[in-house]
Amino acid sequence: MIKKILIANRGEIALRVQRTAKKMGIATVAIYSNADVQSAFVKQADQAVLLPGFQLADTYLNMEAIITAAVETGADAIHPGYGFLSENAAFVEACTKAGITFIGPSAEAMRSMGNKIAARHCATRAGVPVTPGITGSTGELLKSYSSIGFPILIKAAAGGGGKGMRVVENEDDFHLALEATAREAKNYFGDSTVYIEKYIAKPRHIEVQVLGDQQGKLLHLYERECSLQRRHQKIAEEAPSPTLSKEVREKICAAAVALARSIGYYSAGTMEFLVDESLNFYFLEMNTRIQVEHPVTELSRGIDIVEQQIKTANGEPLSFNQADVVQRGHAIECRIYAEDPAQHFLPSPGILKYYQEPLFDAASFQTSILSSSATLRVDGMQLQTGDIISGDFDPMISKVIVWAPNRKEARQAMLSALQQYAIKGIHTNIEFLSGLLQHPDYIGNNISTKYIDQNLEAITEKLLQKKKQVDSIIPLAAALAKSLSATGNQVLNIWQTIGYWRHCSTMDVLVDGDWAVINLVRASPPAFLYKDQQHQAEIRHIQGIDYVLTLNGISYQAAIYEPRTGTYEITLNGITHTVVRPDMSHVDSEVFEAHSGTGDTAGNITSPMPGKVIKLHVKAGQQVKKGDILLVVEAMKMENNIISTNDATVQEVLVKEGDKVDTTMKLVELSE
Repeated sequence: MIKKILIANRGEIALRVQRTAKKMGIATVAIYSNADVQSAFVKQADQAVLLPGFQLADTYLNMEAIITAAVETGADAIHPGYGFLSENAAFVEACTKAGITFIGPSAEAMRSMGNKIAARHCATRAGVPVTPGITGSTGELLKSYSSIGFPILIKAAAGGGGKGMRVVENEDDFHLALEATAREAKNYFGDSTVYIEKYIAKPRHIEVQVLGDQQGKLLHLYERECSLQRRHQKIAEEAPSPTLSKEVREKICAAAVALARSIGYYSAGTMEFLVDESLNFYFLEMNTRIQVEHPVTELSRGIDIVEQQIKTANGEPLSFNQADVVQRGHAIECRIYAEDPAQHFLPSPGILKYYQEPLFDAASFQTSILSSSATLRVDGMQLQTGDIISGDFDPMISKVIVWAPNRKEARQAMLSALQQYAIKGIHTNIEFLSGLLQHPDYIGNNISTKYIDQNLEAITEKLLQKKKQVDSIIPLAAALAKSLSATGNQVLNIWQTIGYWRHCSTMDVLVDGDWAVINLVRASPPAFLYKDQQHQAEIRHIQGIDYVLTLNGISYQAAIYEPRTGTYEITLNGITHTVVRPDMSHVDSEVFEAHSGTGDTAGNITSPMPGKVIKLHVKAGQQVKKGDILLVVEAMKMENNIISTNDATVQEVLVKEGDKVDTTMKLVELSE
C-alpha cells in the first residue's frame, strides 16, 4: 500500500491531493520554489522540499530534482496533479526506474494520447469521429492549409489547458499565427510541433470522465459541459451537460470508454469532444490526468476521483461497476481568475488588499433564498489578505463549486457564493461571472465555446446596464449607514465620523460618479432626505465585509469595503458600486500608486502588466503604423501583444527577449 505521496505540483491542486491523502491516512511531501515559501500547500504537507532556482525548468519541471526529493524523503509514490509534468511520459518512466509509483496512467497510454496528432490516429482506429485536419511539419502545413478552408484552428501537438491554440479567420493572418503557436508550444511544452484542423462554428465543449483499473475494468462517470471559455480557456463548467439528449449522452460516453480501452488505459482520464449544433460529436483530445474541473463530477457522482487514482495506482481494482454510477442533481464550477474582463481579460497580478472566500452559513441572510440541500466547495490556495498573486503562474486564484438538486437551484447557489466572494486590490472576473450566470443566454443554454469572445462587448454592456438599473439609493444608504456606524470602523477622530458637514445637514455624495444631495435628519439610526423623500437605513454585520442592509424595512445583502476613509465599494447582487463622501478626510490613508503605463503616448511604450518579453517585432529605425505589434509580453501563461498607438519611427528598443518587465519600465521609445 502507498504510504507517502510526493505531490509534484503547487497551489490549489496540491492542497486538493493533500486532503484526500490525509483522509486515506497517507503522508504527503510538498515540493516548492522560492516564490511559494509561505504557501499553504507547503505548510500543510507532512514534509516539504525546496527546489532552488527561479525558472520553472529548475523547479516544477525539474524531473531529476523531483525524483531525488521523493527518494530522499522516502515517498513511494508521486501524484503529478495537472499541468507541469502531469502528462510527461518520460517522467512516468523516470518514476518507474527509481522504484516510485506514478499515480496516473502508463507511459505508453500517455504517449498514445499526449500528442494530439497521435491521439487523432488512435481515435480514427477506434471508430471515434474526428474533425477534418492536416498534420505534418510547419512547411507542409504552409503548403496544404488552403485545403481545409477558413476558419482554421492551429494547435500545439503537445498542448493542453487552452495553451498553444489560435483561430485564424483569413489567409493574411495564417503565417504569423502559425509562427506564434509554434513558439508558444515550444515555450510551454518543449515541442514546437503543430497541426491544423477545421474550426467548427458554434461548437460545444463536452468532456467525459473515464476511470480504469489495472485489471482491465474501464467505465465512465458521465460528462461535463465546458463550453464557457475565453481565449480557449474554460471559466465555468457544469455537470451534467444541459445540451445532450439521452441518446447522444449514451453514445458519447460509450465512445470515450471505447477509445480509452483501445489504448489499455487505467487511472483517471478525460476524453474531450466538440459537439456541433446538430449534436454530432468529434473527438478533440484526451487529458491523461486529473482535470481542473473534476469537482463538478465528484459532487454530481459522489465519487472522489483523486482517491480512485491513488487506489488504481496501488493496483486495487475499482470497487464499483458502470451501473453503480448514477447522476444526481446538478453541479456548477466557476474559476476565479486574477484578470480584468473589461480589458479583454488582461492578467492582474498584485497584492490582495482584502480576501474573503464565500461561506454558506446558517446565520447568513443569503441562505434564506437557497435550497437547504445546496452544497458549497471552494478549491483554492487558502489565500489571505496581504498575499501576493504572482505573475509567474497561471492567473487562476481558486474554483468555486456548488451542487443543488437541479440546474436552476445550482445557478442560484453559485450566484450567492459569488456575491460573498470578496477580493480587493487586483482585478478579478467575479463580477463578470455573476453577470454571465444571470444572462438570458446562460439561463437558456444558448452558448458555445466562442460565445464569450464573440459577445464580450455585449455582455459587458449588459452588465453596465444592469448596474445603471439599480436604484442609487441602495448603495448610497449602505455607504451612509456604514460611515455613520462606529462598529468595525477605525475612527481616528470625531471629524472622520461625522465629516465636514457637521454644522450643516446637507451633504454631497458621489454614487458611481454621479452627484447625490442628501439631508441628514438624525445620525443614529441614519435617517436622511433624498429626492424629497425620507429614508431610514441600518446595517447588520454578518462576516468579513458582508452586511445586511435594511432600507425602509426591506433587507438587502451587501458587501461593504472601505479601501480608504470616505470611499466605499458596495457589492449588491454581484455588482459593485462606488460611493464617495468627499467631506470625509482621507489624506492620511491615501495610497498613491505608480502609474501603470499602457503605451498611450508615442514616446513611452510600457507594459500594462508585469511579465517577460518573449518576442521583439521591431528594431531601432523601423517605421511602424498604428496597431502594429511592437513586442510580446508573457504574463500568467498568456501572451499579450504590445502595440503602437500611432504611426511612428522606432527610436530605441530598451529591452531584449527574456527580460522581465514591470508597469513602470519603458520598453520601446517611438518618435513622431
